[in-house]
Amino acid sequence: MVFNPESADFTNLNSEEGMTNELLDYLQHQPPEVLSRVAQSVSGEIRQIISHNVQGLVGVLPADGFSVQVSTDRENLAGLLASAMMTGYFLRQMEQRMELETNLSSSLSSDLDSDLNPIDKSKAEE
Repeated sequence: MVFNPESADFTNLNSEEGMTNELLDYLQHQPPEVLSRVAQSVSGEIRQIISHNVQGLVGVLPADGFSVQVSTDRENLAGLLASAMMTGYFLRQMEQRMELETNLSSSLSSDLDSDLNPIDKSKAEE
């Protein structure tokens, strides 16, 4: 599922707040390919965490024994969606930080290994 600002009903958002929402304007001018690429860059791990988080907020009962119906109003649903989005952005940033730290750590350890075990250049050239 990809966010599509053109099909979403955000027409009253700017008038309700009395000011221009710059982020909304920016999103509306993005090509669908960019939005799709951003949406697809989320890992399965992040999707799983967000799904678990939303299920915890809404409440989860086993499907085989219960038929659950959730009702809410527009403001509460918007808050839930905003929370899920912010969680996703936070988790993606943390995932990128973890990847960076792992790569940096690997790079530093390989540099240390090469400093501790120098290769004789004359043997390496042979």
